[in-house]
Parts: sequence; C-alpha cells; structure tokens
Amino acid sequence: MSSTRCQTAASARLLRSDGINSYSRAYMSDVQYQNPRSLLAALRRIEGQARGVQRMIETERPCSEVVQQLSALRGAADRLSHRLVAENLRACLADMDLPEERRSKVEQGLRVVAELRS
Repeated sequence: MSSTRCQTAASARLLRSDGINSYSRAYMSDVQYQNPRSLLAALRRIEGQARGVQRMIETERPCSEVVQQLSALRGAADRLSHRLVAENLRACLADMDLPEERRSKVEQGLRVVAELRS
C-alpha cells in the first residue's frame, strides 16, 4: 500500500450527529493485514473461548472459574487487537523512506504497547 493512502485515525474520524466518533470508509478500506489466516485463526480461538464461557454459565460453574476464563478471553482479544494495529502500522510504513533509526523506534514503541496490554 502506498504511504499516501494511509490516513491517521484522527484525520479519518468523523463526528456523527449523535456525538459518537466513526471513521470514513476510505480509512477503513486502507486497513491491510499481512497474515489474515493467522488473525482469523486467533479470532476463531477467541470465539471458541466465548462459547466455552457460555457453556460454563449454562452449567452453573463457579463464578471464579468463569471470571478466570473471561480474563483469558479478554487477554486473547487484546493480543489480537495489538496484532491488527501493529501489522497495519507496519504495512503503512513499509513504503515510506524512513531511516533505520526511526523504524527501530517504531518497533520499540510497538513492543512497549504490547507490554502495556499484558
């Protein structure tokens, strides 16, 4: 993808009449996934976890067990979210002529953000 097609979320943000932020279709269509199969596999695992939690509630498992599984599900969703954003950012920067020092700082920043979510 050309770096000129990558918009920032701020520049693509639209304010709806009800005051809720939304994003232009142009911004959303610029999202690129480096490895969609891997992302979809992770999403299917999360879906399975959610079904497992549903079964736990249906069979009246103890609250502490349900909460533990919900925590694991949330962690998996957080990791997937980070992967989506990081891969898209890398795709946006791929065509840019950035010095190696800047690319290194971006990667370092992505690692720091990954640590925040864990």
